[in-house]
Amino acid sequence: MKRICIVGISGKLGQYMTEHALALGYEVTGVCRPKSAGKLERFKGRITVHPGRTDDRAVIAKATQGCDGVLVVLAPWGVQDYASGTARAVLDLAPPHVRLVFSCGWHISRDGKDRYGWKIRAIVSFGTPILRALRLVDIDDQVRATDLIFASNRDWTVVRGSDLEEGPSEGLPIWARRVGDPRLASNLTRRTDFALFMVAALTDPALIREAPAITGCNGASVRAGGSAAAGVLPSVH
Repeated sequence: MKRICIVGISGKLGQYMTEHALALGYEVTGVCRPKSAGKLERFKGRITVHPGRTDDRAVIAKATQGCDGVLVVLAPWGVQDYASGTARAVLDLAPPHVRLVFSCGWHISRDGKDRYGWKIRAIVSFGTPILRALRLVDIDDQVRATDLIFASNRDWTVVRGSDLEEGPSEGLPIWARRVGDPRLASNLTRRTDFALFMVAALTDPALIREAPAITGCNGASVRAGGSAAAGVLPSVH
């Protein structure tokens, strides 16, 4: 794998993914809204930026051309199907052979067997209608986006992130197939490590058509269950 595209490259997660990808020697292209392109100034000369909305089909087709992998931030902004439109554009227009890795939150469920704590249930139950009424965020649109991905026969991974914090890397997060696994109870990941997992997933065949729920490898719940091995993508099934 030599060339990748990061859809949503200007956000915090996108910039961390850019750092990790460049460190691994990837050629990086990216898509972000024109008004956000200035956030990428520190990468000038090292990446190619395609300004545009991430659900703009013409921009996605151009940006992903010639790529071996595509990393996608499914941002649920607004109430105009931004996340699902982004997912649909990538699934439809990225070259057939590429590896696709999408990011979203723990609240997404592939099979309905995840077990959620009160915090996530409260956010989804009470926050969703309020944010939608304010026309700021549509969490349900991430659900529609991932439903499209789960129905696809492409080589995808949907990485479901826990709560995030800033700070230096602690290493690759651990993952489980379902939220509710005891080792995920710490529910906290360094944002740079979420990005690290996304980039590492590009070359891990074990994650193809998986929807791993992740948490930081240094959380109390992880330490109680045994340390994750360094340099691999540890899993809990």
